[in-house]
Amino acid sequence: MVRGLNRGYIFADDQDRRGFLDKLAETTLAGKASIYAFALMDNHVHILIRSGDGGLSAVMRKALTWYAIYFNRRHNRTGHLFENRYKSILCEEDPYLLALVRYIHLNPVRAGIVTDIESLDRYPWSGHRMLIGNDRPPWLGTDFILGQFAATRKKAVTSYRRFVEEGITMGHRPELVGGGLSRSLSGWSQVVSVRGKDTQKGDERVLGSSEFVLAVLTEAEDRQRRQLKVRTPTKSINQIIEEECAERRVPQEELKNGGRRAKVSAARGSIAYRAVTEIGLSAAEAARHLGVTTSTVTRAVERFEKGIT
Repeated sequence: MVRGLNRGYIFADDQDRRGFLDKLAETTLAGKASIYAFALMDNHVHILIRSGDGGLSAVMRKALTWYAIYFNRRHNRTGHLFENRYKSILCEEDPYLLALVRYIHLNPVRAGIVTDIESLDRYPWSGHRMLIGNDRPPWLGTDFILGQFAATRKKAVTSYRRFVEEGITMGHRPELVGGGLSRSLSGWSQVVSVRGKDTQKGDERVLGSSEFVLAVLTEAEDRQRRQLKVRTPTKSINQIIEEECAERRVPQEELKNGGRRAKVSAARGSIAYRAVTEIGLSAAEAARHLGVTTSTVTRAVERFEKGIT
């Protein structure tokens, strides 16, 4: 989920929406991911995605950064477009997959943009029309979603469409977008029944059963411990800066003052990459030491990883 800053519009017209969707499709394919549902609204976007080899950030960061630059240039504006970083929730596939597909695709109905299933069928800026139509882009998991309903496409489309239509009367569903324990328990009634009891595991970043939430948190904690063990720094960021500047014959003052010479940019990319991968600094921390913005460090690391110096 990503929202406009102060709930402002992030799409001015259909050209903006098409540009966003094209870039999202490009980064999804490049990241070997698959989108199962999406809805583009005036001031926010909802996406259900199975992340690929590079993780979710490989898709979303590139798509959102590109779009923010595109939008600002096209509409002659400056400043942030989105409200902080996108919000991501890890979802347990069973039983939430189809409920989320339906909920996301019904966003235009709940917002009053369309009024019924027939008008939703024609709404061009959600995955619903693509699922029931002949447009089957490679980045949208059409076959996977329809395969949950029936073996043949015709029957699957009919069953899927009926399933979505049945959800129109459900309105807002807090158990799908609310916080922590309610999400993990699959509903408010179960939350009330265990309130005050330390018998369930909940986390607002995870949508799933108590067992699923616990497994995810345990895996994340284990991974963090392994990374900390591997990344026990043997050098400081200042040592890395000294080494790179000496080797590349770049003055440290020029580096930290935002120098743009090719040699300086190459040194900055190498330092940023080493700071992030060798000693585990965040992009923001590396940026403070290099005297540049976090986005500059992120782009420098990406360029360095691609062999662009």
